[in-house]
Amino acid sequence: MKKFVKILTVALCAVLLINLSSGRFSAAEKNKTVRLGGQPFGVRFYNDGLIVVELEDFFDGSRFVCPAADGGMKVNDIIKEVNRSPVKTNEDLKNAAESCGGKPIAFVIERNGERKDITVTPVKNTAGVYLLGAWIRDSCAGIGTISFYDEEENYFAALGHGICDNDTGALLPLGSAEIVRANISSVTKSVDGKAGSLNGYFSAETVGRLTKNSPLGIFGEPEDGCIADSPTIEIADFDEIKKGEALVYTTIDGTDEGCYTAEITKICSRDKNSNESFVIKITDNELLESCGGIVQGMSGSPIVQNGKLVGAVTHVFVNNTAEGYGVAAQYMVSNYEG
Repeated sequence: MKKFVKILTVALCAVLLINLSSGRFSAAEKNKTVRLGGQPFGVRFYNDGLIVVELEDFFDGSRFVCPAADGGMKVNDIIKEVNRSPVKTNEDLKNAAESCGGKPIAFVIERNGERKDITVTPVKNTAGVYLLGAWIRDSCAGIGTISFYDEEENYFAALGHGICDNDTGALLPLGSAEIVRANISSVTKSVDGKAGSLNGYFSAETVGRLTKNSPLGIFGEPEDGCIADSPTIEIADFDEIKKGEALVYTTIDGTDEGCYTAEITKICSRDKNSNESFVIKITDNELLESCGGIVQGMSGSPIVQNGKLVGAVTHVFVNNTAEGYGVAAQYMVSNYEG
């Protein structure tokens, strides 16, 4: 099996009914048109709660301890409340632990969609500071690519996969997130064995705000006027996706997207929950020379075949960076509406 990585560049470090017999649009979805993406964006993402990314023992002067683990906390737990008060930042939790005076702290955590009550008693380290023994994440930021805009339903789709924690791979719970324009200033080239990245900076111009973080992409409400210049394109039915030539729209310099040749080499999955619908191979000499194929930050780059939007780039194969997975655009639409 090929090793691959999702390709949102991150700094910081709904269950769908699956019908394997048909990947077709309903009659109402046929000939659906959207505006084509390919533009880079920046995201500032704030969790709905605090996600536990690691539990770690520390020395209390006589032995190694981990109060969080002793209290029943686990990696990927989402901390919602501390002593019956909501928590939003790492600083909130740090202050609660340091000021507890050695008394137990009541937590409300979410695990696998269910809320649980646990109690953790912080312990002093050798410096006299009360600690939990847990590494926590409250937010992230990164660069990705817009896939398409749906004017009729007034939403945009991007990435083709969810925003996940770098350390655990868990889908981050969306509290709030803003999407801003990004300017690509350089590229770290991919080489077999290591994925490269698009590097850039955020502008002050807001594109929109996120409303959904899902395994098949992120979705949100666009700001007025941000899609005016994008061309319209019809979304392909899954059965229209074929092995053969295709085009990838992405931005590797500045803010204006380019069009690059590629090839769909394999149709993989009709699973409407999967973001691994087909394999895409970059064949464009410019993109291979400047990027080594696919790099982090290209997540969401739209893929066009025979004049229709068939999907978006989602992953890069680490052992062959000219190739990666794409998700069917039809499934992104279904995921948003489902």
